[in-house]
Amino acid sequence: MSSWQDYVDKHLIASRCVTKAAILGHDGTVWATSDGFNVTKEELSRLIAGFENQNVLAASGVTLAGSRYIYLSGTDKVIRAKLGKVGAHCVKTQQAVVVSLYEDPIQPQQAASVVEKLGDHLVAHGY
Repeated sequence: MSSWQDYVDKHLIASRCVTKAAILGHDGTVWATSDGFNVTKEELSRLIAGFENQNVLAASGVTLAGSRYIYLSGTDKVIRAKLGKVGAHCVKTQQAVVVSLYEDPIQPQQAASVVEKLGDHLVAHGY
């Protein structure tokens, strides 16, 4: 298995479909993050609550690394949000949350494909 930082650097950032990313445990522990992308434990706990009840995010938005994004849509596994030209795509696995940002001209589907593929890989390996 690669290190958690390798997943962020080599699978997400290197894809050129994600501009910033982090992998965090459900307890708020940072497993790996790209430079300057500091998602707080409080932001993560609100995000995790949002996977269970999207109404929370629809009302107050999604805050990541101090920026508040408009909630677009979500399920119990995926949350999508946007702020101007920056989009957020977040995937919840059994033990972690993969949080990613992408910027124009990257298309939402491009980021979604890369992030969800990593999420599926983590789930397949018990994470």
